[in-house]
Amino acid sequence: MTIMKTAMVTGANKGIGLEIARRLAAEGYRVWLGCRDRERGEEAAAKLRAKGRDARWLELDVTDDRSVAAAAAALAGQTGSLDVLVNNAGIAGSFGLSPLDEPMESIKDVYEVNVFGPIRVTQAFLPLLKASKAGRIVMMSSELGSIQSLLDPENEFYGVNVLGYNSSKSALNAATVSIAKAAEPFGIKVNAADPGYTSTEMNGNTGYRTVEQAAEVAVTLATLDDSGPTAGYFNHNGTLPW
Repeated sequence: MTIMKTAMVTGANKGIGLEIARRLAAEGYRVWLGCRDRERGEEAAAKLRAKGRDARWLELDVTDDRSVAAAAAALAGQTGSLDVLVNNAGIAGSFGLSPLDEPMESIKDVYEVNVFGPIRVTQAFLPLLKASKAGRIVMMSSELGSIQSLLDPENEFYGVNVLGYNSSKSALNAATVSIAKAAEPFGIKVNAADPGYTSTEMNGNTGYRTVEQAAEVAVTLATLDDSGPTAGYFNHNGTLPW
């Protein structure tokens, strides 16, 4: 008897998150789409089910302790283990402002979603990931979180000097390494994925990569075999510098 693998993707009702969910469902995973809005979540899941995929909506606000705990409990009531967790939910914050002028409240909001959200969700779903015996966690980062890249004048993102967003992704990268080291004894692999500059609502659809291209690295990391890496930072070209 074949046991269906399971996956949960945060921020999965649109954009890159929805494409990751679609790809994992196409790979045969039962996928939960974690998002706050019931209507949008159910609509997104229904689109996948219409194509014969096993997709369900899971109410989840990554900034709210109680919401995350309730989502973990709800998922535990539907499955005994979780094979893949993709921490995709994120916000941009105050692009266009100098780091000297970016409001503190905006920076705090970005960190709440982009840093504390993935940590909060990972910790809450850890019992289900441990039960998998081969769990995979993907942190959706960005090359804007690479300190070395941002110090390289030849890098295409050198001039994108956004305090809140950039530093939140650097912090997420550090969290990725820390969690990966702690989770390794349980057979869990944890890696950071950079989808590249992708056309999404977050950037006003100015990106030059498609969501299909952007999802590739996350799906690859989500489906690693036992020989795959952990505590790494990757984009479509390979390993990124921290």
